[in-house]
Amino acid sequence: MIDVRAKLAEKGLKLPLASKPLAAYVPAVRTGNLVFTAGQLPIIDGAISATGKLGAEISVEQGYEIARICALNALAAVELVAPVDSIVKVVRIVCYVNGAPGFINHPAVANGASELFAHIWGDAGVAARSAIG
Repeated sequence: MIDVRAKLAEKGLKLPLASKPLAAYVPAVRTGNLVFTAGQLPIIDGAISATGKLGAEISVEQGYEIARICALNALAAVELVAPVDSIVKVVRIVCYVNGAPGFINHPAVANGASELFAHIWGDAGVAARSAIG
């Protein structure tokens, strides 16, 4: 079993509290041994931490950090229905990127989430991924 909080601390990060839903949905649903999370925004302490388009107001480097914040928020959502330390495999990551016209570096932004999960779980954190925008 992986100590997720210890792995996050290695990166100077901590597991946030899950944000309250902004509409009619739940942050996470568990069915059997699977947990599905709702889409995540870059919310820190109850406020959206960044807005704008990648390749315009937001750099790829900033987008990477934003994706990492969203990944942390997904872990917080999981914690509502199952202990994050019970996660044994990340199966799929879907990263929606709000890019300016012509922006094509979606994969580099999505790496912010993917690399965090790989740091925590090693090969079990490497998932099938879509970077859409």
